[in-house]
Amino acid sequence: MKTKLPELDWTRINTLISLALDEDLGKAGDVTSISVIPPGTKTTATLLAREECVCAGLQVAEAVFKRLDRNVKFSPLVQDGQLCRPNTVLAKIAGRAQAMLSAERTALNFLQRLCGVATASFHYAQAVKGSKTKILDTRKTTPGWRNLEKYAVAAGGATNHRIGLYDRIMIKDNHRTLAGFTNENGIKDAVEKARRKYPALVLEVEADALDDVKKALDAGADCILLDNMDNRTMKKAVAMVGGRAKTEASGGISLGRLAKIAEIGVDFISCGSLTHSVKAIDISMEISTD
Repeated sequence: MKTKLPELDWTRINTLISLALDEDLGKAGDVTSISVIPPGTKTTATLLAREECVCAGLQVAEAVFKRLDRNVKFSPLVQDGQLCRPNTVLAKIAGRAQAMLSAERTALNFLQRLCGVATASFHYAQAVKGSKTKILDTRKTTPGWRNLEKYAVAAGGATNHRIGLYDRIMIKDNHRTLAGFTNENGIKDAVEKARRKYPALVLEVEADALDDVKKALDAGADCILLDNMDNRTMKKAVAMVGGRAKTEASGGISLGRLAKIAEIGVDFISCGSLTHSVKAIDISMEISTD
């Protein structure tokens, strides 16, 4: 993949690792491994992807193992963003047996989830390949995991939308209603007020109907979100905009609709399903018997 991956926020990631290990190990630790395996036992293992996937999260998995054994040797055999066939060995690991078994589930939970996000993002991006349309993620992420999941989206070849509420203005119906901008000039008034407060930020307006598209365009919105529109209405909206603003299709988006929507000529299609309902990839840790 040639998509530039966002920086991993290791302050947040290390906090997540601490929380995950704490809920799994508790105060007593891995009582099974402690009671059965001699403390000095060393072993080697592989991380095996049992199904096709796009890899994402190897650095996080490595950090989990190293949290419990600082001397563990973690050797990646693929790169994040790489499409892997079934039964691909993602990494080899060598270290203390107790620590490796204690870290196994937490490391796999991170890796399986992130590979799932990357793989879904890959399939969505492939569906619009050859068009100008880019697939965007959303803020519908696992709480605390946004940096990781958006990293995985980029690893899969899709594009990151705004990171949070702080880096882009997105005026929706609820904002206008609560601000009292409900009259004919409501969109224009909301855009002007937001521009004065944050002139450097990209400003996007949600439009539920063609009339809202026209008002957002006249108000000078940088991007117009075409919310839950059918393809016919969306096509009219794109023609109306005529390239004077970016257009983003959102709501009711499925993998099967992507190609048709891309043909309409929207600039972006945002898909919450990239992060809120992906299937974890089947990855296992296989202990060497040699």
